[in-house]
Amino acid sequence: MTRIAIIDRADMNAEQARVYDTAKQTSGIVGGPYHAYIRLPKLFEASQNMRATLASGPLSRREQQIVNLAVARHWNARYPWFAQARNSLSIGIEQAIIDAINARKTPNLADARERTCFAVAKEILANKGLSDESYAAAEKTMGLEHLVALVATVGAFSTTCVTAATFQIDPPADNPIPLAQ
Repeated sequence: MTRIAIIDRADMNAEQARVYDTAKQTSGIVGGPYHAYIRLPKLFEASQNMRATLASGPLSRREQQIVNLAVARHWNARYPWFAQARNSLSIGIEQAIIDAINARKTPNLADARERTCFAVAKEILANKGLSDESYAAAEKTMGLEHLVALVATVGAFSTTCVTAATFQIDPPADNPIPLAQ
């Protein structure tokens, strides 16, 4: 059960309402951890901006989703897992890949960049960084600018997941792919 009360739009103060309305009109994303962020409208807005910046590239949508799935799984974040599994399916990521990540296994990824995204996310989360060998391999595969985006995606989505997990923000009851125990 969610630990934090959900503030209805009618009960928001002027600044909360402004950032909520802007998010609703632009990305449409106002649920999940944003139920917590709305209490700090500048944080809500900054999070929306970071999400939009990373979503615009340079990582492909599939690469972003693979990172997001790995991060949500790591943090046992139920709402982010729900949202990212749904988003992953909508862009064609195979159910077997989602199921492998959910089971804490390495998914069978044919694309070298996607494999690198998964490996980098897993290693950063497990070890608080990358070994010299992993860094060199990731930079060779991704290029420096894409590696920066990859690392930033791991960090930014970790914030989202930690927030959702801490406040126990739950997915809808009809969650098609629940987070494995």
